Amino acid sequence: MRTITRSLFWSTAALTLSCALLIGFAPATHAQSDDAGKILKAMSDYITNQKTISLSYDSSIEVITPELQKIQFNASGKLMLDRPDKLWVTRTGGYADVEFIFDGKTFTVFDKADNKFAQSTSTTSVDQLVTKLRTDYSVEAPGADLLVSHPYNQLMAGVLDAKYIGRAVIDGVECEHLAFRDHDVDWQIWIEAGSKPIPRKYVITSKTVAGAPQYTLLIRDWKTDVSTGTNAFAFKPPVGSKKVEFKQLSDIDEVPPGVPAGAVQGEKK
Repeated sequence: MRTITRSLFWSTAALTLSCALLIGFAPATHAQSDDAGKILKAMSDYITNQKTISLSYDSSIEVITPELQKIQFNASGKLMLDRPDKLWVTRTGGYADVEFIFDGKTFTVFDKADNKFAQSTSTTSVDQLVTKLRTDYSVEAPGADLLVSHPYNQLMAGVLDAKYIGRAVIDGVECEHLAFRDHDVDWQIWIEAGSKPIPRKYVITSKTVAGAPQYTLLIRDWKTDVSTGTNAFAFKPPVGSKKVEFKQLSDIDEVPPGVPAGAVQGEKK
């Protein structure tokens, strides 16, 4: 009888602990079905109303080799935005050190490693620049949707399903965790809770590629109302640098040269 009693005690204790764990890790029950869209819209409105933004970021992008091996490449950088027509971005990884500068008239890509740069003068706003990168240069620039004038419209285009997952902590900051789906990708975003709903983490998963490669963006040091200065977006060619065509800038991608042929990287659009 004592053996049976002890067994019942431990079984009951285990069941109680299991229920507590399930309750503790379950998504927040107070969320409504449309909370994801509302929170994303609040983030979009907040970002849109900031004339100047500066931040630091870490990014990782995965590729799937022809042997179906998943490889991840990482980089870090900084960004400064002065709406509507000025942008400065750096990206430094193990294979590339690149600077992107847009002064409202001229867009410059500077390959620091090879001391080469290319320029274009056919864009007049950051929104147009993002479009041009994708259409003319086949540069997807995951995360660029967060920089356009109305991120909500860009992010929600084609969305089939939106979910509020619950609260999470990113880099010590409490965030709202949202998940979205469209035909080609699943994507998640973690938005700081409270009066400053800024994006803290952004993950894109490609559903149409075997192995479901992901792109991850972690955002740090977000600041607004920054003083950009008159020369913050001015590019001055370094001594000995060479101006080339964009197609001659071969080592500026997040994926390094020499990745096995047929590898596919995860992207949003």
